[in-house]
Amino acid sequence: MGKASRTKVDVSRREKIAAQRAAARKAERRRRILIASGAIVVVVVIVVVFVVVKLGSKTTPSKAASNGPTGSALATVVDKVTTVPVSALNAVGNGGSQVDAKPIPVSPAVAALTANGKPEMLYLGAEYCPYCGAERWSMIVALSRFGTFSGLATVHSSSTDVYPNTPSWTFLHASYASKYLTFTPVEECSNIPNGGTSCNGYTTLQAPTAAEQALATKYDVAPYTTEDGAIPFIDFGNKYIISGASYNAQLLQGLSWSQVATDLSNPSSSVAKAADGAANYITAAICTMTNNLPATACTATVKSLEGSSL
Repeated sequence: MGKASRTKVDVSRREKIAAQRAAARKAERRRRILIASGAIVVVVVIVVVFVVVKLGSKTTPSKAASNGPTGSALATVVDKVTTVPVSALNAVGNGGSQVDAKPIPVSPAVAALTANGKPEMLYLGAEYCPYCGAERWSMIVALSRFGTFSGLATVHSSSTDVYPNTPSWTFLHASYASKYLTFTPVEECSNIPNGGTSCNGYTTLQAPTAAEQALATKYDVAPYTTEDGAIPFIDFGNKYIISGASYNAQLLQGLSWSQVATDLSNPSSSVAKAADGAANYITAAICTMTNNLPATACTATVKSLEGSSL
């Protein structure tokens, strides 16, 4: 092969290689464009789905939306429920026929229940429970006369149980400070069903200690209750027991947290007669633990509910 022929072949080979490389670069650019376009499409689809879900959620109130006020509105409601005027409480007295039950004395007398060197009030309940939901309003009103709550959060009872979505509170992350007594709350279950067999089909939150469970096993039965294991279960220093709600939880149906909190200061309202009346009985039970201290809580009205009245 002559030099001219070799040169022609070499040129042709180089042109083919250059063309192949150009085609490869073009294919690579096309592949990258397709990948980028696909990624954009995926992102757009995700965004569209998210928007649709968000829009759909606006038509059906979520648990969070129906779980009570937040921010300054929550602070206002907390203030109302923790500072019910003594005049309103005195005017309500025993609550009349609105109060279905009152603390039952432990008999025969047993050793006092104490914690941190003070009388102890033990509460066992659950967020799904409408009866616990009703009782917490009275407990907060009463306990606020002896100390201070922090971290109170609103919650509603189960949406599928009797008296659905009863407005209430949870003690799950709350704390309580008092120089007169120790308050020990145990919220055993949430208001969120999980299809399980434990915790009555709801998510487990807190478990009582062996000693706390022993008290429930001993006292959350007849003659202290008509239903073994009923909640709420409240032990006032092993002096008095409450098992079940003190008033009809149906009274709170359809009311907002703000409405209930406002009604507590109106002694002529059905809510005040029931919840404040129960709170006065709870206050009286606590006063028997604290030797009627402080006097601002253990008023003449409250003392009249002690002894044979309890």
